[in-house]
Amino acid sequence: MVIRVLVAEDMHIVRGALVALLRLEPDIEVVSEVASGDEILTAARTSRVQVAVIDIDLPGKDGLTAATELHEQLPEVRTLILTSLGKPGTLRRALAAKVNGFLLKDAPAEKLANAVRGVAAGRRMVDGDLALAAWDTVDCPLTPREIDVLRLTAEGRDTLEVAAKAFLSTGTVRNYLTTIVSKLNARNRVDAIRIARESGWI
Repeated sequence: MVIRVLVAEDMHIVRGALVALLRLEPDIEVVSEVASGDEILTAARTSRVQVAVIDIDLPGKDGLTAATELHEQLPEVRTLILTSLGKPGTLRRALAAKVNGFLLKDAPAEKLANAVRGVAAGRRMVDGDLALAAWDTVDCPLTPREIDVLRLTAEGRDTLEVAAKAFLSTGTVRNYLTTIVSKLNARNRVDAIRIARESGWI
């Protein structure tokens, strides 16, 4: 039985390499390629994909948001997240988003096809060492709303832009940022962004 796969990756060369690798497999067919998170749901629905291979860092909706959307609206589609960040916090975020697999981009090429087969068969495919490390990490002290505010700030948006995007008042955004800095024992917003990124929380 051939596994129908969607590949979501914004870097053209990387996407081309992923597609070429998967097309070498007789039991895998790449039926859709997209470059942004906003395209994933529609492409998955129209192409009747079984597995979506999704880069975690995509323009538009990020990979985890798109994976969550797929899980909610097309639960039959399995999701395999690709990332260059092998951080336990990133894995914990992926598992919370109900993804079926989590693979590092620097993994051996044969692991990609095996991971696609595994998630298509209903198995959870996660790097063993990373999974063990995730058990030992401290939970993120930030609420989902605080993470959203910090992520928008990390994108370079000012307080007004964050407020508009998150449907909050500017005063509330400032309060959130003050709380975030305090919770992370950071020196300032920039330091808070660094800590959150290094921990894989954003």
